[in-house]
Amino acid sequence: MSTAQQSPGLKGKTLFITGASRGIGLAIARRAAADGANIVIVAKTTDPNPKLAGTIYSAAKEVEAMGGQALPLAVDIRDDEAVFAAVAKAVQTFGGIDILVNNASAISLTNTEATPMKRFDLMNGINARGTYLCTMACLSELKKSAAASRNPQVLTMSPPLSMKTHWFQGHTAYSMAKYGMSMCTLGHAGEFKKYGIGVNSLWPRTAIATAAMQMIPGVDVALCRKPEILSDAAYLILTDSNTKSGNFYIDDSLLAAHGITDLEKYSVTPGTKNFIPDFFVD
Repeated sequence: MSTAQQSPGLKGKTLFITGASRGIGLAIARRAAADGANIVIVAKTTDPNPKLAGTIYSAAKEVEAMGGQALPLAVDIRDDEAVFAAVAKAVQTFGGIDILVNNASAISLTNTEATPMKRFDLMNGINARGTYLCTMACLSELKKSAAASRNPQVLTMSPPLSMKTHWFQGHTAYSMAKYGMSMCTLGHAGEFKKYGIGVNSLWPRTAIATAAMQMIPGVDVALCRKPEILSDAAYLILTDSNTKSGNFYIDDSLLAAHGITDLEKYSVTPGTKNFIPDFFVD
C-alpha cells in the first residue's frame, strides 16, 4: 500500500458521521476535529442515560474542545426525511459535505428463535438500510466535493465479506445486517468511481471497548482495544490524497502498512496479548 502522498489533513473538511455521540464515531470525530474539521454529529441520543454515556450535545462539546466545529443533529437514520433534512442542514451550516462516515449500527448476537422481527428490522434498518440511505442523501454533495478536488470519501465501519457458515450460524440476522453495510461499500465503490469518490470499509481485528460491547453478556472489556485504534486508522484513509476505493481495511494491518506496529497505547489493559477477536475476520 502506498503511503507516499498525504494531504494536509482534514482542516476545513466537513464530515457527516452517523452514531457520533459515543464510541468509535465520537473517536473519529475527535481525531478529525483536532485538524480543525467541521463535524456533523448524527445520532439519536439527546438526553443523558446513566447506562449509556454520551449525547449529541456532549459530543459537540468534545469536538469543539479539540478544535473543530460541531453541528449536533438528532436523527434516526431509518427516517428518510430526517436524513435528507440533516444533509440540508449540514450544507446550510458548513457549505457542503466532503466525507461520510457510516458508523451507526445495531447489534443483537441472537439466533433465529431469539431474534423477533422487531429486532431484525431494527438491525437491518439501521445497518444496511441506514448506510444506503445516508450514502444516497450525501451523494450530491460528495459529487460537488469531487468537482472541487476535495477528495470526497465514504467510509463505512463494516467487515470484509466472508461467506462462511460460521459467521452466520449464531446470529444470522446481525450478520445479514452488517454484511449489508459491506455490500454498500462493494457496490458504491464501483458505482461512484466515475465521480472520483472513494468508498471503503474499515473493521477492527479485535473487539473494541464501546458501550455496545459492554452490554453484551460475558464480554470482558478489559480484553479489548480502545476506539482510538479505529480513529487513527480512519484518519490514514481519509487523509490519503491518492484516493483509493473498494477496500476492506483491517485496523492493525492498515496501521502496520504505515509503519505503526506498536499498538500498546490502544489496549484497555496495558500488556494484554490475548485480545478478544472481532467477528468476521478470517
